Amino acid sequence: MSNEKQFVKEITPQGEDFSRWYIDVIKKADLMSYSPVRGCIVFKPDGYEIWENIQRELDSKFKETGHRNAYFPLFIPESFFQKEKEHVEGFNPELPWVTEAGGEKLEERLAIRPTSETMIGHMYSEWINSYRDLPLLINQWANVVRWEKRTLPFLRTTEFLWQEGHTAHEDEQDARRETMQMLDVYRQFAEDFLAIPVIVGQKTPSEKFAGAIDTFSIEAMMKDGKAVQAGTSHYLGTNFAVAFDIKFLDRENQHQFAHTTSWGVSTRLIGALIMVHGDDRGLVLPPKVAPTQVIMIPIGPPKTREQVIGRVDELFADLKKAGVRVKVDDRADQSPGWKFNEYEMRGIPIRVELGPRDMENGVVVLVSRVSGEKKIVQQADFVQEVQNLLAEIHQQMYDKAKQFRDEHYIAVDTIDEFKTFLETKRGFALAGWCGSNACESQVKEETGATSRNIPFTPSETKSTCLVCGDPSMHTVVFGRSY
Repeated sequence: MSNEKQFVKEITPQGEDFSRWYIDVIKKADLMSYSPVRGCIVFKPDGYEIWENIQRELDSKFKETGHRNAYFPLFIPESFFQKEKEHVEGFNPELPWVTEAGGEKLEERLAIRPTSETMIGHMYSEWINSYRDLPLLINQWANVVRWEKRTLPFLRTTEFLWQEGHTAHEDEQDARRETMQMLDVYRQFAEDFLAIPVIVGQKTPSEKFAGAIDTFSIEAMMKDGKAVQAGTSHYLGTNFAVAFDIKFLDRENQHQFAHTTSWGVSTRLIGALIMVHGDDRGLVLPPKVAPTQVIMIPIGPPKTREQVIGRVDELFADLKKAGVRVKVDDRADQSPGWKFNEYEMRGIPIRVELGPRDMENGVVVLVSRVSGEKKIVQQADFVQEVQNLLAEIHQQMYDKAKQFRDEHYIAVDTIDEFKTFLETKRGFALAGWCGSNACESQVKEETGATSRNIPFTPSETKSTCLVCGDPSMHTVVFGRSY
């Protein structure tokens, strides 16, 4: 039992070593294990269930906006990548290749998909013939492989899970409407489901997706001040349509190339929500995504145990009926204190305590993982009080994350000012940029920070470039990232 107590408490403080804290938390919360393949992880049930909840919510949003799911092959012929030059150049260093199968060398190398634009472009060229076939709105839930040099569980792994939407449209206007619609779906999801505030904007040309005309992103700030790109939406123009001959007869009976989009989020969202919300006690999971929203713990001496557990089971059934994800820990071989620590470390939003005195008074105790506050409520109001507290916890988590971001998000006029900020604090900087690749590259070389995006609604507009001092073309968010 002493080993189990140590298991609960032994987490490196964030302020001491944030990366070590992150690894400690995801391992001790039992979200994943390292696999024998470099850069790959095994999702354990609690970790995978977070992804299932993300998947379930997003999938319903995609279907509400008219998209349907399909599945495309994992292997992509090398010739497909050669058709879109910018695309293959963007992914070449990360591509793993299959060169032999069944004991024979393949005539053409097959890439294990890093993303599916090329395969889907090929299929769309067969499926699309007329304007009546458009828009074609398809999403795929899949795994992809990118041979990363540096990996970090959930945030950057060799193989990861994601969804990728691919759509084809009659014209640029409709394709751009789709691009922005899906970007806003991601923004709403991050804020309303994961309680993560995000900065919405357009990527600079050097940071856009390989082969895209324009890339848009939502950017989130972690508690170490670094950025995670939490979702992207790309307007691809006719680049892939020309490369893969995605043509259709328009309303005037003329052949036109389709305008296409792609958009996606991945299991890096799991890493992001851990880094945004976690604390020195472990995970803090947003209620809507938590595998278990409520843990119920009966307490008291053995002589009252049967009666208390009986009432806990009744209250459990009420919560279950109301759609709350709830579990009971009625094990007799662990103390209540050990259980409190265990489930706090696992980030379960609400702990429910019920003992013999609570039984006598017709009350139950609710404890919030976020605030730590205890609330005594009437058992008659139990379900409603739990639902109210879950909603409060979500809002508190969002507000807390936004306050942290706002406190670590400043405006700067010069690169020296930005460097001083990074040396003394951590976070994002809003700065002017003249639009030249040279100035953008210099920021990266001198600070290790990249442009995150050109925000749609910056807190202020900067008039001069932070590097050269020339008039700025854009106001840009800069930050170090994962």
